[in-house]
Amino acid sequence: MDFELRAAKEKWEREQREKKERARQRAEREKKLKEEAAKRQQAIEAAQRARRIEEEKSALAAQQRQEEAAWLGDGIVFDKEYVGLPVPGSGDKIKLPASAFSDLSSQNAIDKGPMFFRVSGSLDQASASSATGSGRNQTEDGEARFTHAGVLEFTADEGFVEIPPHVWQNAGLAEGAADGTAKVTVSYVRLPKGTYAKLRAESPDFIDVPNHKAVLETKLRQHTSLSVNDLLTVQHAGVDYGLRVMELKPGTSVSVLETDLEVDIVASENSQDGRGRLFPLELGKSLKGVVAQGQYKYYKFSLDKSLAKSVAAGELNVLVHLNIEKSDAADADVYIAAHPLLFPTQHNHQWSSHDKGSKVIMMSSFGKEVGEGTYTIGVYGFTGTTTYEVRVEVKEVVVESLKGQKLASGGTLSSDSTSQQMDDGFAKCGNCSQLIPQKTFYLHEAYCRRHNVVCKHPNCGVVLRKDEMEKHVHCERCGQALHKDELEKHTKVFHEPLKCGCGAILEMQQMVDHKASVCPLRQITCRFCGDMVQAGAEAENVRDRLRGLTQHESSCGSRTAPCDLCRRAVMLKEMDLHMAAAHGHSSQTEALLDTSGMLVSGHRGKTTVEARTAPSQAQTPSYIECPICSRKFEGHESWQLNQHIDSEHLTPPSQDGAAPMQLDPGVAVESPVRVPSSTTRRSLSVACPICGMAVHSERDLSSHIDMVH
Repeated sequence: MDFELRAAKEKWEREQREKKERARQRAEREKKLKEEAAKRQQAIEAAQRARRIEEEKSALAAQQRQEEAAWLGDGIVFDKEYVGLPVPGSGDKIKLPASAFSDLSSQNAIDKGPMFFRVSGSLDQASASSATGSGRNQTEDGEARFTHAGVLEFTADEGFVEIPPHVWQNAGLAEGAADGTAKVTVSYVRLPKGTYAKLRAESPDFIDVPNHKAVLETKLRQHTSLSVNDLLTVQHAGVDYGLRVMELKPGTSVSVLETDLEVDIVASENSQDGRGRLFPLELGKSLKGVVAQGQYKYYKFSLDKSLAKSVAAGELNVLVHLNIEKSDAADADVYIAAHPLLFPTQHNHQWSSHDKGSKVIMMSSFGKEVGEGTYTIGVYGFTGTTTYEVRVEVKEVVVESLKGQKLASGGTLSSDSTSQQMDDGFAKCGNCSQLIPQKTFYLHEAYCRRHNVVCKHPNCGVVLRKDEMEKHVHCERCGQALHKDELEKHTKVFHEPLKCGCGAILEMQQMVDHKASVCPLRQITCRFCGDMVQAGAEAENVRDRLRGLTQHESSCGSRTAPCDLCRRAVMLKEMDLHMAAAHGHSSQTEALLDTSGMLVSGHRGKTTVEARTAPSQAQTPSYIECPICSRKFEGHESWQLNQHIDSEHLTPPSQDGAAPMQLDPGVAVESPVRVPSSTTRRSLSVACPICGMAVHSERDLSSHIDMVH
């Protein structure tokens, strides 16, 4: 009985313990669930709170961006995101979709003048760039890099913007997506007109460009704006130079349209390191160098005015020496050019030498003018790696007597030589054709016939020793006299067909002439902008072709500029015709005398100032006479001729019967001729500078010249 009671008690206690344990576990589970629910609720509330904060921040940022866009855009709000597409081109003008034109025109942005846009990468792209460690798409403040641009057309596909290389690079979009596109934010802004710009040359070679003003004008003519830290890439003679924008006034971004911009160019940071492509070379001093096959090394030297004058007078010779270290496997050629060509090449140069081994160029003996200025020497590695020494020297011309000297090719004697032979007791050797004193004539002739031989090649006649004649050869194609070892190089250099970039296939010398005269890819100095640019094909306009204008000059000369005398807008290429027709003189042959006593050429874009050297010619007045009273009107008063005729000669008689015509004393008048005002004005407006025929306007004058002259 007691056993059963104890068992029942133990069972009951065990059940109670199990119930308590289950209750405890249930309570713990409920507590844990409540805690988890509370945590989830807190997380949800935190997420909602963070989302609300983020939304508020986004709304605030959007509002600030909208306010900033409205402030930058002068009340016009345009802030869109597009997919940027890189396209070829020059300048800073982008192409937007047609919807952008609708948005802008609805806000009257078209009526406010030129449109400018701030172009930047998206914030996501800038953050990704920062995460990768490159940081090229961000500024120092962590914002996306940006630049400014104008608009070319509204013809891009919807959702896309076409961006030229200049804008693509300066907006930090070079590290775009793998497919070559990038997310771009485009915002409308208003920019002030620039007054000052400070540029830093990225290469020390830019200092050698002869006309910085013309180069910058040509470049900025393709741009609408500039921003600080932008990199401008200008081109001169086919070579690219980088210019970094360091400072702008009156703001960090300015417009360059219809404004006078003062520009300062500072030297490159590398200018002190001597890492430029052009090494300075002093006259009389030599520099050593090494050039690999197919590569160039460039040097520059200058001739001052006094040296150039002596060279032109034939008193001095300019010699360029290239001494090559003896090696059978290495050789180099030398090319020389005068500025503005900075880097002469095989196919674009003015002086050259292709002799094997060391060589000397006497620049004044090539029949080309050697004047004041800077010259560039290009050493080209023809074969192997060549060690050389280059030197430029100026030597006095030594005039030697004809006695004992070798005659020119052909072996002919001039009349002076014949008279000298007769007067001075000289005789001509029948073998070498030299003038020999008669006392030693027979001894010389016997020795000469035994040891010397004359080359029988037409137009050669050189006299050589018999053992040297075996190495004396002539090119079968051009007939040039060569050493036997030089024939292979001569054939390769001068007679291998070369293909020009324009498609022409010519030999070397023909290629040099082609690139200097007719190649559309040749570099010329434009007579209007003064920059060294690509000539292009023939001008499309017949008159421009007759003037000798290239395609670039025809286009560049179509720009207008105000006339210095009448302030009328005239095309640059028509300025000479306008000066001759409207003002009685040509700017090609007569200079305009300004108040400072300097002669200023009338050419636009390439203005030169020189001291007055012919005052009598410059002071010769150009005038137009009245055909009725012979009153003279100076060039700057010629526009008053019609007004004079109307007021003095064609005004109706006054009430008191006084005659309106007032003649100068001593002027004989056969009969008082009354000419209608319209007829007089038409016949006396513009006179043809060629035949003198009077036409009504400059447009009629152009038609008259086309048809008659």
